[in-house]
Amino acid sequence: MTIIVFLVDTSGSMNQRAFVNGKKTLLDISKEAVEVFVKQRQKSAESRGDRYMLLTFDEFPRNIKAGWKENLATFMTELKNLEAAGMTTMGSALKAVFDTLNINRMQSGIDMYGQGRYPYYLEPAVIVVVTDGGKLTTLNTVQRELNLPMTAGAVGGMSGVPGAEMTREPFRWDQRLYALVLRMAGHPPMSGAGGESGHVASDHSPIDAMCEVTGGRSYAVTSNRV
Repeated sequence: MTIIVFLVDTSGSMNQRAFVNGKKTLLDISKEAVEVFVKQRQKSAESRGDRYMLLTFDEFPRNIKAGWKENLATFMTELKNLEAAGMTTMGSALKAVFDTLNINRMQSGIDMYGQGRYPYYLEPAVIVVVTDGGKLTTLNTVQRELNLPMTAGAVGGMSGVPGAEMTREPFRWDQRLYALVLRMAGHPPMSGAGGESGHVASDHSPIDAMCEVTGGRSYAVTSNRV
C-alpha cells in the first residue's frame, strides 16, 4: 500500500489567473491536476490498496480535508470544494502532513525505536505539494527560508506526535516529498518563445531543498501541457 498525500496551497495568491483555457485560477489548475493524477493512477494495477489524503494550508483541524478515515469519494468532493484564502504557511502545512502520517506509524509499530530497521516493514508515502511558489508568510512576517515548526503543538493547535522526540527530522526514511510549483503567466506567451521541451526543470523556491532531502524533487510547471 502506498499513501499518496496531496497538500494543496489554498493561500490567497492561488486566486490569480493563468493564461489557460478561460483564464482559470491557479487553484482551479491545482484541482484538475490532482484529479487527473488520481484517475490515471487508478488505471494501474499497482494502485490497489492505495490511500489518498488531502490537506490544505488552513489551520488545524480544518486543514485535513480527507485523512485516515475518509474514502476516495469524500476526497474528490473535498477537492472540488477547496477555496483560496489566507497566507502561505508552507512550513506549518508540511509539518501537519508529516504529523498526520507519523502518528499512525507509532500506533502500528512501524517505527520500532531501539530495535533496528526492517526494510520490508514499511509504510511508503508520497507527498505532492501543489503551490504557486509565492512568498512564505505568517501573521508576523515574510520568511525567506522554509522552516518547519518542530515544537509540540506548534501546528495550529495540533498536539505533538508520540515518539517524535526520537527522530531528528519531521519525515521518515520511506516518505518522499515532491512539489509542483505553478509558474504560469497571466498573459499570452511572447511570440518566438520556446515551447515545451518535455523536460521539466526543478523550481528554485524554498521547498526545493526540502524535496531533495527526502529523495524527491520539485517541478517548475510553466504550462498545463506538461
